[in-house]
Amino acid sequence: MTIPTEPGLPPRAVDIEPQAGPTLSVVVPAFNEADNIPLLHARLTDTLQRLAPDSWELVLVDDGSRDATWVTIERLAAEDPRVKGLRLSRNFGHQYALWAGLETAAGQAIVTMDCDLQHPVEKLPELFAKWRSGFKVVKTQRQDMEAELGWFKRRTSRLFYRVFSYLSGVGLQPGLADFRLLDRQALREMLRFQEEGLFLRGMTEWIGFPSCLIPYTPAPRAHGQSGYSLKKMVKLAWNGVSSFSTTPLRIGILIGLVGSLFSVIGVLYAFFGHFFGRRTVPGWASTLIVISLLFCLLFVYLGILGEYIARMVVEIRRRPRFIVSETAGFRKADGPPHD
Repeated sequence: MTIPTEPGLPPRAVDIEPQAGPTLSVVVPAFNEADNIPLLHARLTDTLQRLAPDSWELVLVDDGSRDATWVTIERLAAEDPRVKGLRLSRNFGHQYALWAGLETAAGQAIVTMDCDLQHPVEKLPELFAKWRSGFKVVKTQRQDMEAELGWFKRRTSRLFYRVFSYLSGVGLQPGLADFRLLDRQALREMLRFQEEGLFLRGMTEWIGFPSCLIPYTPAPRAHGQSGYSLKKMVKLAWNGVSSFSTTPLRIGILIGLVGSLFSVIGVLYAFFGHFFGRRTVPGWASTLIVISLLFCLLFVYLGILGEYIARMVVEIRRRPRFIVSETAGFRKADGPPHD
């Protein structure tokens, strides 16, 4: 069953009935986090009861876990009516699991954070206070100890944020995390975004509401290992750049022009070598240089162009971003399902 949201927004794809919103919602995606969820729930309960007594909810999104994550969520939802659970039909990815929770969250302020306890629960009062003071978006910036973060990851992360900011015109500070607070108005505008390839850090910056930045030091992961591989990080980086900028296409044109210049230089070199007595194999060097360089540049540009065309194909399909297979802690809507 789909249910309507605010005017102008797409309908929710979750078979639940909207309820009166609490003051604060916390959205947490989980992938194979069965051991971490009870610890996170206990720490959040203690903190949230002081921030918004009996006016908060915890939305846990199982992103296709292969362990007992969903069983743990169901148990917590049965024990605590403030816990809501969504189970996605398969692993759709971190950003899409976050989006599923954001579509469902009913709070006036919505916090997103990870399940591994690296995002400190103790920072929630500070985020909440900034929201109370009038900020619509409260972002956090990861402050890593140099010795704890590998050289490669540290350098590539900084490089990505610089490249993204330059290409897109949307300034992102290095170390921004998906640990943030959104006002209901800011979330309402974000939910109007229809594109695929979600990059929530860029979207949060793009909407342009009053925001502030809070630094935090990540805690050690409580249990298990991070499932965010290098491949997933590269995919997220490309989604971010291609979602917010067409500059790579223009760079391809620039590379083509530069390549053409080098090709002309190669032709001139062969021309002068032939007519002014230099020893050259007639036609071989110039032909090889021109053909090799132009084909190399052509394939690079076609690759970039192909990526953008692929994104267009994905957008045209209009497939759902995620599919919810089960829910826990929600009151089922009355009446038969409808499209």
